[in-house]
Amino acid sequence: MTKVGFLFPGQGAQYVGMANDLYENSVEVREMIQTADDVLNINLSKIMFNGPVEKLRQTEFTQPAIFIHSVVLSSLIRLLNPQAAAGHSLGEYSALVSAGAIQYYEAVQLVRARGMAMQQAGIDNPGTMAAIIGLTPEQVNDCCAKASKVGIVQPANFNSPGQIVISGSVEGVKKAMELCKERGARLVKELAVSGAFHSPLMESAKEKLKDALGKTNFYNARFPVYANVSAKPVTKKDEIKEMLYQQVTSPVRWEEIINNMISSGIEEFYEIGPGKVLQGLVKRINPEVKCHCINKYSDLEQYL
Repeated sequence: MTKVGFLFPGQGAQYVGMANDLYENSVEVREMIQTADDVLNINLSKIMFNGPVEKLRQTEFTQPAIFIHSVVLSSLIRLLNPQAAAGHSLGEYSALVSAGAIQYYEAVQLVRARGMAMQQAGIDNPGTMAAIIGLTPEQVNDCCAKASKVGIVQPANFNSPGQIVISGSVEGVKKAMELCKERGARLVKELAVSGAFHSPLMESAKEKLKDALGKTNFYNARFPVYANVSAKPVTKKDEIKEMLYQQVTSPVRWEEIINNMISSGIEEFYEIGPGKVLQGLVKRINPEVKCHCINKYSDLEQYL
């Protein structure tokens, strides 16, 4: 039997109209989305289905929207029977729900709290992020270390071979961008983000999240979820909670996660949720391994 791994996208994968076709085609999805609207006391489904795009892009709405889209999809394809899961940043919460480590209605509230805390941290401690293409992790680390003399900057996402995102203060990131160009990076591009995610500038969000994590019930996962912080599989509830806390200011070690999942025997991946970003990363990490995307109701039908 083929060993299957579920992958869940993070912020940036949202689009207006997301999950609308799922809502129209499934009673279960309607109930789950209605539950989220009720629990959060906001009409999030309206923002997901109709926008405006500026509102959907706000972190406090983006994060629960992507989370809901991913989780309702994964609840409809239980038949695929994953042996492991992972999620990119925010996606880790979707992965944990799929593994039974957090109940959906509690996780929705937790994700909303995370989004609000991160949005506020972005306002209180403005920063930026940049994509660096064509350098090794060691080279990028070195450039960040040198640039740290002028401002906070560190790697935020090790996405795939030669694709790394850095994060920090505007001065720190700009300096690191210069140094990466000098070092021979193929592309250096500042990203349109509302904060310096996965950097020390998110410390205030991390502390707010700690309170929310403390109020949430966690359970041991039914199958391993590979943590962003360690790139290793976790199943124990206390370790899961600690990893989510650390994740806010730590880099996402995505390339290692995918390699570790493949080493553990995962032969086929399913990216579950909006977009196809993770499929692209998997192809760059290991072109041999299969990765399918499940985003719309039409993608689901063959598995129902």
